[in-house]
Amino acid sequence: MKTLIFATNNKHKLQEVSQLLEGVVIIKSLEEMGLDGEIPETSDTLQGNSLQKAQWVWDRTHTDCFADDTGLEVEALDGRPGVYSARYAGEHCSFDDNVNKMLHEMEGKTNRKACFRTVITLMENGVPRYFEGRVDGQILTERYGKEGFGYDPIFMPDRFAVSFAEMPLEVKNRISHRGKAVAQLVDYLRNNK
Repeated sequence: MKTLIFATNNKHKLQEVSQLLEGVVIIKSLEEMGLDGEIPETSDTLQGNSLQKAQWVWDRTHTDCFADDTGLEVEALDGRPGVYSARYAGEHCSFDDNVNKMLHEMEGKTNRKACFRTVITLMENGVPRYFEGRVDGQILTERYGKEGFGYDPIFMPDRFAVSFAEMPLEVKNRISHRGKAVAQLVDYLRNNK
């Protein structure tokens, strides 16, 4: 079975994606590969950051790998935080800090439409290939649920009456932005063995 390095230090993301790719490829984390250091994310697009992270791993290992970048885009905030979702409240902020800032900025707003987008870059033999997933929904007025991570407690996907943080991981994986992008990656990997 093919081995891929996943360019992330986020343990929640690693768990989520490993579950989706089980039986398709063997996932190695940066930690397992002995790769440490700050992976650059200086692009102003999700695709750019995703490529930058995959390129960083490829340059150090010359091993096939993939990376993702995800952004929450809120209509009432002109698409913010977007590419800056992970550090919305500042450079060394926590998930909680980001959620607090979002709730504060959305106070009194009636348009609560938002979407999550994920772009995955698969680097095979140094050549990038892209996969994108999107889920539309609403920003809630307070936190609901204890599952997931990041903005999950305040994001309710369309056609559901619960936040991502109230869903079992299997359900979230089936409908989420990351789940959709990984499904495209899985199709590609299965059809190009």
